[in-house]
Amino acid sequence: MDKKLQRLETFRAEGNDGTVYVVHGFEHLVRFEGAPDVDQSWEPTGMAEYKLASGEPLQVAADGSMHVVGTDLVLTRMKAESAASV
Repeated sequence: MDKKLQRLETFRAEGNDGTVYVVHGFEHLVRFEGAPDVDQSWEPTGMAEYKLASGEPLQVAADGSMHVVGTDLVLTRMKAESAASV
């Protein structure tokens, strides 16, 4: 079984430190061995992950806030009109 990530979205989020960060959301995909069509046989696993553009992983809370793993930094997604230039 092969695995890969597919980027779903990119957006800006404001940290509790006042800094604006770029966040990427990814979907996990798998392909099973022996699948006939290499390009069309990737299937979503139902898992997603979010990371800062600099690579740090994020934990997403039920309220939509994001916590940078290993830090006290909490991010909140910016509204579309505030984040237009990602």
